[in-house]
Amino acid sequence: MARSVLTDDMWNKIEPLLPPLGGYWGRPYKPHRKIVEGILWILKTGSPWRELPSEYGPWKTCYTRFNRWSKKGIWQEVCNALKDDIDNENYSVDSSHIKAHQDACRVKNQKEECLGTSRGGITSKIHALTDGLGRCVKFILTPGQVHDSKQMIPLLEGETCENVLADKAYDTDEIRDYIRNMGANAVIPPKKNRSQPIDYDKHIYKERHLVEIFFQFIKRFRRIGTRYEKHAQNFSAMVTIGCILHWCIF
Repeated sequence: MARSVLTDDMWNKIEPLLPPLGGYWGRPYKPHRKIVEGILWILKTGSPWRELPSEYGPWKTCYTRFNRWSKKGIWQEVCNALKDDIDNENYSVDSSHIKAHQDACRVKNQKEECLGTSRGGITSKIHALTDGLGRCVKFILTPGQVHDSKQMIPLLEGETCENVLADKAYDTDEIRDYIRNMGANAVIPPKKNRSQPIDYDKHIYKERHLVEIFFQFIKRFRRIGTRYEKHAQNFSAMVTIGCILHWCIF
């Protein structure tokens, strides 16, 4: 896939899910495709909005549409619409730290914007739930110091599957009970300090690498690999766009 151009196949999946070109207050939108490609250029390069090449139109138009759709939840609606064939045999859960750029840290309340101090400095953390093919079903954004296991149950709420795969960080009795009550099997290696080790299916556990591949995919986008957005809403939208591309490709 080119750095800033959508393929026709990807665009055909996304276009019907975008708002109509009617726009607001009687002013028609400029065609979506060039604007969306401009947003993808920013996503992939990590460049400031003002450095957007003129071939994508005015940078302010691209930013305004990105920001407006973030506030209205359009990006999330598009992503949800693409999730029509979720493979819920095996769900995998994991998280990944995102280093915050110095410009993203200039906010009054870092906690509200999902920024926190961890071993890596000021970071955010993406907690993700992926299906049996490694596609993101749901993600939660938190400050970087939040422990992985704290977001396991919120990620699984309302979901059904056969197996839940996770690493040792998620080995708690509360999580195991929740997975058992939802009718699934917990495929989680036990911690060394457990008095009685718990068996798990090592063959199924090998499928957990798919969630790692998902993180590897979205963090290739420099706007996700490093957090440049001050506000959690906009950074979450960038992650959602990465998920949209992942669903379109896979």
